[in-house]
Amino acid sequence: MTTFTVWKFDDPNRAEQMSSILHHAADDGLVKIVDYAVVTWPKGAEKPETKHEHSSTYKHVGWGAFWGIVLGSLFLVPVVGGVLGAGIGALDKTLKGTGIGRDELERIRTQITEGTSALFLVTDHGNLDRLGERFHGLHSQLIATNLTTGEEEILMQTFGDHTP
Repeated sequence: MTTFTVWKFDDPNRAEQMSSILHHAADDGLVKIVDYAVVTWPKGAEKPETKHEHSSTYKHVGWGAFWGIVLGSLFLVPVVGGVLGAGIGALDKTLKGTGIGRDELERIRTQITEGTSALFLVTDHGNLDRLGERFHGLHSQLIATNLTTGEEEILMQTFGDHTP
């Protein structure tokens, strides 16, 4: 089953450091990485920086669009009450059927702030409990959205390699 997860860290550089732990976990068979992105928000910065990782050029275009929509809508729209709500509403509509809903989007947007970082993951056949153990003690918080089979198909058809 494909899972969308967001790991938040209380340090603006920690998510980038955790990407290497993620790759080691994949090498150990704990998780299959479909794609991921890193968001870093240094203290004093007006907005976060995003970095999209991808495993192949073929998948890059689709997942680049996914991360552009999600991260752009969450962090690059003006953070002004109604405008932010409208941006998340539009994003919610775009992601309809993927299992990533408005509540999750709002929680992500309010929890990732200046001085923090986040690792956004789309994984398949992962042992998230064991992966979480690898992040233990690193001041991380997991926000997870488990996708149903139908939601997985929509997510993969829209942004992935078109094979569930």
